[in-house]
This record gives sequence, C-alpha cells and structure tokens, in this order.
Amino acid sequence: MDNSKTTWRQANRPSTRRLIQLYSALLHNAHIKGFIDGEIYQGNVKYACVPGFNCYSCPGAVGACPLGAIQNALASAGHRAGWYVMGIILLFGVILGRTICGWLCPLGLIQELLNKIPTFKLKKSRITRALSWLKYVLLAVFVIAIPLWYGLAHDMPLPGFCKYICPAGTFEGAIGLLANPGNADLFSMLNILFTRKFVIMLIIGLACVFCYRSFCRFICPLGAIYGLFNRFCLVGVRVDESRCNGCGACVRNCGMDVRHVGDHECIHCSKCMDVCAQKAISLKAGKVTLKATEGGVPGEPENASSRRRNAGKIAWGIALAVLCFALLWFNLLDPAVKNARKPAGNSTSAESSAVMETPQAGDGTEAEPSTAAENTAPAVPVGYDVGMQLADFTITCLDGSEFHLADTRGKPTIINLWATYCTPCVQELPHFNELYHEHEGDIAMLAVHSSIVVDDPGEYLATKDWTIPFAVDTDDDMIWGVVNGSSTMPQTIVLDRNGIVIYNQKGSVTPEMLAALYEQAAQTA
Repeated sequence: MDNSKTTWRQANRPSTRRLIQLYSALLHNAHIKGFIDGEIYQGNVKYACVPGFNCYSCPGAVGACPLGAIQNALASAGHRAGWYVMGIILLFGVILGRTICGWLCPLGLIQELLNKIPTFKLKKSRITRALSWLKYVLLAVFVIAIPLWYGLAHDMPLPGFCKYICPAGTFEGAIGLLANPGNADLFSMLNILFTRKFVIMLIIGLACVFCYRSFCRFICPLGAIYGLFNRFCLVGVRVDESRCNGCGACVRNCGMDVRHVGDHECIHCSKCMDVCAQKAISLKAGKVTLKATEGGVPGEPENASSRRRNAGKIAWGIALAVLCFALLWFNLLDPAVKNARKPAGNSTSAESSAVMETPQAGDGTEAEPSTAAENTAPAVPVGYDVGMQLADFTITCLDGSEFHLADTRGKPTIINLWATYCTPCVQELPHFNELYHEHEGDIAMLAVHSSIVVDDPGEYLATKDWTIPFAVDTDDDMIWGVVNGSSTMPQTIVLDRNGIVIYNQKGSVTPEMLAALYEQAAQTA
C-alpha cells in the first residue's frame, strides 16, 4: 500500500469533533423532505428547543431555535411566563455550557468550514477581545429589550434579533425556502428588510473567512447565554492544576478570545489538549474523562484509554441508530408528515382539477342541487388559484359558531391566515376588522389561526375588540389545504360573490389593497 496515500488520508480525515458536528447538523435538520417540498416541519416535536443555533424556519429543522424561543417567551410576557424556555436553557447551560457551541451548533460548523478557505487570517488581539463583549450588548438589546418592550407596551410579537440581524434566519430560513421552485411566489414578499439582512449575512460570512468564528465570538447572543454557565457546566475542558506549568500555550493557540481555559469565551473544543506539553488538559463530564491526550491522563488506570475507545464505539453505534430512526421518523413515519396536507384545490393534479358539472337533460337521472355550485356557472374547476371556485368547508369558530363557506355566496368573502407569533399578521388584523365593520352585512370574513399554537389565540383575542369570526385550523378542518396555505404567513384569500378566487397571496396587505380587493369582489353580479 502507498504510504504517501495513507499519510494524506490520516492527515485529512475528519476529527471526532468534526464528525460530531456533522452528525449534529444532520440531526438538527433531519426533515430532509422539507427541502424537497419547500415547507417547514410542523409536527409536535417542533415545539421542543434544540441546543444549537438553528433557524426554526429552515425547511429541514425539526425543533425550535432556543434564541427564537426566548424572544417569543419575552414577547408573550404579558400573557404567560416562559418557564419552559427558561428551564430548557438552564438545563442546556448547566449540562453543556458552550460545549454546545464547539461540538453541536450547526452554525458553528458553517463558520469553521468558511474559515477553511485559504486566505490570510486575522489573529486575535485586544481589539477582538473587546469586540467579544458586543454579543452581550446584542443579547440585552435585541433578544431581551425589544421583544419585551413590544410585547408589554404594544402586545405585539417582535423577535428583534431574528428580524433584524440573524444570519441563520436569512440563510437557512429565507434562502432555504426561496431556493425551492414551489415557493416562487415568496419573492413578491421580499422588501428592504430582507435586503439588509442579506447584506448582513454576507458580511458575517465574509468575516468568518478571515476571522475564526466571527459570529460566534462577536455577535451570537446564544453563545453569550451559554458562556454564563461555563464555570460550572458538567461537560467541558478541565485543567489539572497540579500538572499545569503556566506556559500559556493553550491560550495562545486558541482561536477564541479566551483569557484562560474554560472561561466564558471557551467553546470547549479541546484543541488546547493538542498543544499542552504537560498533558494537563482533558475533556470531562464531571469526573468521567471523555477525551484525553494521546497516552491518557497521568494517574489513570492502564486500561482507561482502551475503555474509552470501546465506550466510544458503543456511543457511535447508538448515535447512528438514533440518526437512522430520526431520518425515518421525520421523513416517513411521523403523522405530521404522513398526513401532510394535500392542497384540496391544486390545479396541477388530476384529482384537484375535477370540473363541477350540472346533470345533462334527458340522462334519466335527477341530481340534488349543489349548494356550493348553485351560484356559479357550469364547468368552473374547484381549486385555490385565481379564477377557480374554492372548495366548500365548514369550521367551528372560537366563539362556538360555525362558518360555512357555502353560506357566504352572494357576498365578497375574505379569508386570512395568521398566527399570534407572526408580527405582520398581528399588525394587519386591525385593517381587516375595519373593513369588516365598514361593509357589515355585505361582506363575509374569517381569520384562521395556524395549527401551530404557541400562545392561546382565544386568550390573546380576549384583549382585543376585533369582531371578525376567528377559528383555529386543525387536522380535521384542514383549511390550510383548501386554500393552499403554507408555513409562510400572513396569507389572504379573496372570493367574489360567486365564490370564485380573485386573490390568493402570501404577504401583508395594506388598507388600500383590502379596499380595492373588496370593490373588485363586490362588482361580480
């Protein structure tokens, strides 16, 4: 065997940490089907926070980003306390601290891969160490102050960091969804805010090429939170003070702005172990050594290294089994995936493009009149596209009444898809309420909350004076499928007096747009 090839393979094979990072990134985004469908996963597991920085809106994400969950909890502080979010962050912090940043965070992996691009690299200095405190300022302002202020003062969810800065939201969420051809209509929703965030993402990405983990070191509020737990977290690098001679090689060779091993800037990546001549550093979980320098930790039993290798093989076996199960579950077995809502009016499918017909005279049969079709001309296809007749449905509203679409014939009808956690949704609802009252008696309207319920919509609406009929979509109602709704909100559907779709678009609407759409719908005879 060619020794040169063997040497190259050994020198370039991924480290254990890199393999764990790749594994974690795949586990965080196990919903591979989402990239194919262009839709985010909406199963029950989505409520659970993952440990790493990973956008909730990424098509592959199977859990919630803890940073986004913190902001949502603070924005809802006037209605409920975010005990779950605080508890899960405390749990992650106490057990792992910034070990999450070094080993489990998908965005950390992306930064390290960008830094592999061969260019000159900026070395750490007093300036970078000063800049490392910036993330605490961003934590205080964008993660805590802005959501709390808008939640308490304006009763409006506004996740400041997610909305104005987060590069993961732009790359994983926005671009991840826009990259799918099925989401081409989302381009119409883009505005100057997306442009600014796209520029911020490019700047941060470019900074990571020249400066090791720039986002992690200077910007990431989640890293700032986990750093507060570093001194007493269960898992992390530990220094055997009895063997340390204070040479400082660990700090000098660290890419982060640490002042000593294990401080609030340390991500416990264990690279310092490779440069410690005294073998004084090891990665531990309490008193259990997880990783030691070659030759083991001095004073350990002779077979300790062998036991660690065997335990590692067992751990990898279990981890691979978990990953295989996760991929099967989130792409095939999960009821949220198996019973994925098929749009009831998709004009591209043979089933959905069925034509509504009236019985032919003289065919010897009598058909009962169809309420859904009685006010429309024959041969109008059922569907959600403009020019099609929306499929009939009935849904129970939050006040106990029933909304039956067929009963709205003869009136312009507006359906709005919204959610309490969607800032644009909450901002535009007063416009719908004003239009509803302005044309009361000659308009039908329904606001349907997403089936992903973070806050109680009924409790939220109790503080408002809106009188629009409100309902929550469920697996039984499946309104999202009828109107071709998606995880992107808000969405507005407008029907004319005959129940024909004249407008079906994602994105916010202005009062002027609503007024114009009503006039267009009302002109139908």
